Formats: sequence, C-alpha cells, structure tokens
Amino acid sequence: MAQTIPRGRIVWHELTTTDPDAAIAFYTKVVGWTTIPFGQMPGYRMWAIGTTPVGGVMKSPDAAMSTGARWLPFIAVADVDNAVRQAEAMGARTSAAAQDIPGGGGRFAVLADPQGALFGVFATAGEYPGHDGPPAKGEFSWHELATTDGNAAWHFYHQLFGWEKMHAMDMGPDGMYQMFGRASVQLGGMYAPKASAQSGPPRWLCYVKVANADSATALITKLGGRITSGPMDVPGGDRITMCVDPQGGAFAVHSVATAAAKAAAAVKPAPKQQPPAAAKKKVAAPKKAVPKKKTASKKKAAPKKKAAPKKKAAPRKKAAPRKKLAANKRPAPRKKAASKKRPKAKKARRR
Repeated sequence: MAQTIPRGRIVWHELTTTDPDAAIAFYTKVVGWTTIPFGQMPGYRMWAIGTTPVGGVMKSPDAAMSTGARWLPFIAVADVDNAVRQAEAMGARTSAAAQDIPGGGGRFAVLADPQGALFGVFATAGEYPGHDGPPAKGEFSWHELATTDGNAAWHFYHQLFGWEKMHAMDMGPDGMYQMFGRASVQLGGMYAPKASAQSGPPRWLCYVKVANADSATALITKLGGRITSGPMDVPGGDRITMCVDPQGGAFAVHSVATAAAKAAAAVKPAPKQQPPAAAKKKVAAPKKAVPKKKTASKKKAAPKKKAAPKKKAAPRKKAAPRKKLAANKRPAPRKKAASKKRPKAKKARRR
C-alpha cells in the first residue's frame, strides 16, 4: 500500500531552551506532558501524551543561546530537499541544512521564511507523527504567524504546503487575520500587526490545548512564567492566554468552551447589536458637532446689516441695558433677541 503524505500537516513541535530540565519541570505541570528519551540522540527528550510523542526538547545550540528559548513547528512534506530548494527559490533562508535523524527517524531542515519567521520541514519513510481532525488535550491546537507582510507570507506558505484560506477577520489597524488549514480543518492564522504592536521579529506562536486556560494561567505565573496577554475569550467562546516560560520561550494555552458557553456565544446577538448602537452614537456625535446653533451665529451676522443704517445706533444704546439684564438672566434676552430678528427677516422678504 502506497504511503499517504500528509503535506502541510504540522506534525512536530520542538523546544530549544537554555535549561531543558527546568523546562520539563515547568511544562509537565502546566500541560501534563511526560517525557520519553530519544535513544539515538543523547540529551534529546520527547514530549508525550501517555506514550504518544508530540514534540521534543533539547538544549539550545551555542550559536542560538543568545535567543534563549524558542518553540519551532515542523510541517510535513514529501521530500525535505525539494522543499528546501522550493522555499529558497521563493526567498526563504536555510537556518539548519537538511539532515537525517539518527536511527532512521526521517529527515528535516529548518528554514526562515522571506519575512524571517523560523519553521521546520520534515519527511519520513515511515508513519508521520500527529493526525488529522480536532486536537486532543495536550496536543497543539493552533498556530499563529505574526509577520510584516501578511499577503506575501500567505503566498509563500500556500505554495510550499498547499494550505487553504479559510475564514478571515478584520482586526482594524492590524489588518486581516487570515485563518488557514488543510483537509477542511483549521490549523491557525496569520496577520501583520502594526509596527508599534510587533513585540519582535516575525515568528510562529504555538498554542497548546489544556483543560482550563484560566487555571493554566494561574499555574504559569506561580511557576515563574510571564503572561503577555489574557486570559481572554475568542470567537466561539474558547479561552486563550499568551505567555512566556521561565527560560523565555513564547507559547500560548487554549481551552475549548463548554457546550453551555458555546450555546451562549451563539445565542448572543448582543455583540452584533452593539456595533450598530455604537454607530448610532457616532452618528449622533456629528449632529452635535454640526450644532446648527452655529448657523444661528450666522443669523446674528444680520445685525451687521442693521449696523449699516447708523440711524439705529441709538436703539443699540438702549439695547445695552437689555444686555445688562442678559447678564442676570441670559436665557430670557436670547429669546427676545430671536423674536426681534424674525420680524426684520420678514421685512426683508417683502422687499
């Protein structure tokens, strides 16, 4: 039976860190992973859910120590060398040349996309890790690319992995958040935040599915991690938190909404009604801004025509006491002034 290549599936997640032992102590408590040694590579351990590997952890190479810890997603291809050549032809840079995994575990390479975000490609003659369909607890459930050019990034990854555009969401100043997937299953999203909101160079952020994002957030803080955003709701009622582990590795946790929360989110037309309400307020604001009271001031320009016949200068002097009364009762004089202006406007029409 011919092998099926799950092109474009994100099959592995690798953490390179300055302190693997400390990282293992942290993630086993936050996510619930266990670790399995990889016999062919001393010092490399695999993250596992029970006995099923989902990723790996190793000490950062000396050349990368300055970058601290980093999570790297690996994406399935049919042929690593061909994928590297294709990526380079589209402007990518090779960070780690194509090489075999000891023990016949496959072949991989690490690349930087044209905007600079790092990712890996992986191929094997055996069975590819991971699976299609919804992720289980402890698996990676979302992959988010923050880049400097969303359209260029989309073209690159679409050509290299065949990813499909799915839903898109307008994020205002940060442009469109383009969700993508394969085989009709969403894998993540990509967007180009405005420069002031970009916390660093382009990068992939990997989300881990946990039982409760809020509980995980509290534990992350307790264990020395740092929260960069959240916990917060996302469309559909799920909860997420973006954070950094004690060694500096950025990641995020994600929990799926309960059936009740999803039903509540689906029933809530309130958010859809709020934008129109806000819009109405905004429309009301211009009406106040246009206060046609200013047009009244233009009508007051009419007295200038009265100023032309200097014969009526004397009545103006008599009007002075009225202004004094206006100082005490300003609303009353304004009404009288309006009544006097109207008859004069009528005379003008008779002429």
